[in-house]
Amino acid sequence: MPNMKRLIFYILLTVLFPEAVSFAAMTNVYGRDYRLLNGRWDAIVDLYDQGDRMKVYENRKPEGNTDFYEYSFDGGLRLEVPGDWNSQSPELKYYEGTVWYARHFDADPKPDCREFLCFGAVSYRCRVYLNGREICSHEGGFTPFEADVTDALRKGDNFLVVEVNNRRTKDAIPALAFDWWNYGGITRDVMLVTVPDNYVEDYFIRLDKKNHDTVNVDVRMSQPEAGVKVSVEIPALGKTVSGTTDARGNFSTSLRSKKLRLWAPDAPVRYEVNIAGGDDSVSERIGFRDIRTDGTRILINGKPQFMRCISFHEEIPQRMGRACSKADAVTLLSEARDLGVNMIRLAHYPQNEYIVRLAEEMGIALWQEIPIWQGIDFTDNDTRDKAQKMLTEMINRDKNRCAVGFWGVANETKPSPERDAFLESLLATGRDIDTTRLYVAAFDLVEFDKERKIFTMDDPFTRNLDVVAVNKYMGWYHPWPLSPAESKWEVNTDKPLIISEFGGEALYGQSGSRDVVSSWSEDYQARLYEDNLRMFENIPNLAGVSPWILFDFRSPFRFHPTNQEGWNRKGLVSDRGQRKKAWKIMHDYYQKKKLEYEK
Repeated sequence: MPNMKRLIFYILLTVLFPEAVSFAAMTNVYGRDYRLLNGRWDAIVDLYDQGDRMKVYENRKPEGNTDFYEYSFDGGLRLEVPGDWNSQSPELKYYEGTVWYARHFDADPKPDCREFLCFGAVSYRCRVYLNGREICSHEGGFTPFEADVTDALRKGDNFLVVEVNNRRTKDAIPALAFDWWNYGGITRDVMLVTVPDNYVEDYFIRLDKKNHDTVNVDVRMSQPEAGVKVSVEIPALGKTVSGTTDARGNFSTSLRSKKLRLWAPDAPVRYEVNIAGGDDSVSERIGFRDIRTDGTRILINGKPQFMRCISFHEEIPQRMGRACSKADAVTLLSEARDLGVNMIRLAHYPQNEYIVRLAEEMGIALWQEIPIWQGIDFTDNDTRDKAQKMLTEMINRDKNRCAVGFWGVANETKPSPERDAFLESLLATGRDIDTTRLYVAAFDLVEFDKERKIFTMDDPFTRNLDVVAVNKYMGWYHPWPLSPAESKWEVNTDKPLIISEFGGEALYGQSGSRDVVSSWSEDYQARLYEDNLRMFENIPNLAGVSPWILFDFRSPFRFHPTNQEGWNRKGLVSDRGQRKKAWKIMHDYYQKKKLEYEK
């Protein structure tokens, strides 16, 4: 269909059937015909935000003797893409503001095809220009977006400019203050993707919630057109289902196989799945599993699991920069696997696809969340809309990743009617897309009831969640009111409870008293871990634990001049990759828990 006719068709469909048109990024860009636009890009640092006034995106050059322009991308700063600018230049270590990225690339557009520029993530907000024309904008530093550039792409040389700004604001997500580094830049892959005019835009292929021999299939073509032939094949099962789209371009069905094997942390089985629609086809490996709760237990494929979890940031501490490659994913996940985990909490934002896909291959379940962290303005409707969009983008990207078992909607928020309404809107948004995962949030308001001598929490919102998680730093931020052995809990006793953060800081190699917090020693950190693990025995509905955190990580508000120096030192592993004494304690605990649940 010619471009103008296609545009008119979409406008009419939007008016007549507003629910029929989705503008989500296409599913599985790595399974498409794509070309990476990574590498060294030219860059201009724009501290005073003057680039828009100068129209630097037009890349104008002097043509006459009296022409001149007060900018040039040539011969100046060059930055690696993907990557953050903070780790690439000493002058940009703390920089918060605008940087203009630019590069040339050649293209040869194909007839009857559509071309998309796809960005894995840009931190935090951006505007994208192609050949002097703005083609899209995006806010949110951890989720993908795309732009249809079919009509803007030229045969031969093209000039791409991305205006990136990472300035913290009250209405951003995360907001003004957060306990990790504010990396700016084009931090994930940039791709030019070629697809047929009517392509497989989206699909959701997952295990049926009731029947473990049944796979449910939903496919959506990019154009709302009836009668387009669609097929889904799983060769290893000898199964193919096919049919045609309805008027909205959708096709739904299911297939059954008694030979279907399920994915689990101890058996990460995945199948090649081929999806075809019209002239388009896309393939990827997909696993099938069931995750649910039964009272206070978490079940994977009907089997109780204790979630042996760890968190890490999307950061390579040794490089002091964003993790952005397959090799970076191997570095992070290998250390987590050696600890003995069966789950990772990807804190505190959706992390890159290399991490998610490799975790699935390695048999590690995932908890993914959006950065609804402290300081969010829950009274602002625009902020709520941003949060809903981020959650939607996260779920749409990874809904076919069976390793993802938990969608997190918040971390350490304070109860209020506005907070509750905000988070309820997120749960409604998430469950409208995906009901095959468990929804969770982490809270830090567990208090000690002195009269009853018991830990409790009063937050009515928790009743809306499938799993409740608690961040509690006993022995670090909170002194012990009684011995760990006597510390009993009574928190959401009708639901599974995960201790989602605990621990304390230690400088690798530093020795000191096991009884003195201010020693910042490995010895005190080890004692703290032993005490917390003893307390966990008194939590009757405990379904998992997740120490904070795997690696020391960079944080500008960690001020101690000798023990922190701009680092949060709660890692089980130092910023140089050295394992602290507490690492062995958690490793042995996880080995013990693994054996208990394998009996």
